[in-house]
Amino acid sequence: MSAAQLRWIPFDSVERAALIELRREILRRPLGLDFTPQQLDAEADQLHLGAWDGPRAVGCLLLAAREGGVVQMRQVAVAADAQGRGIGRLLVREAEAESRRRGWTRMILHARDAAIPFYLKLGYAAEGEPYVEVGIPHRTMAKWLEV
Repeated sequence: MSAAQLRWIPFDSVERAALIELRREILRRPLGLDFTPQQLDAEADQLHLGAWDGPRAVGCLLLAAREGGVVQMRQVAVAADAQGRGIGRLLVREAEAESRRRGWTRMILHARDAAIPFYLKLGYAAEGEPYVEVGIPHRTMAKWLEV
């Protein structure tokens, strides 16, 4: 199990830069992509959660409020050398807890095919048909959050 410390961080914090770099390394560069300044600016109203192993960012995710009590979990990433330590599970559990605290009742996400088994173990269900996003197969997954 991980000894990582979880922290919600402000959008304009220095720590956010480390989380963006982690997301680039894990989610974007392998696909030959990067973030545009507009994409990063659009995250201003989202919640940013980081997992830290000492001073190093080893995991992250974002939460974006949607209509009707729905929240979208986005950009979940764990450093390659930190995977398998339970960090992803800790991040998701904290995101669910924060969502409940804010009164959100349903979590949705767009899961890459490789991540579907991870989310199934955490109680998420696949919805709808597979689709391609950022050039790779995805499924929408969702979970009702007990308040």
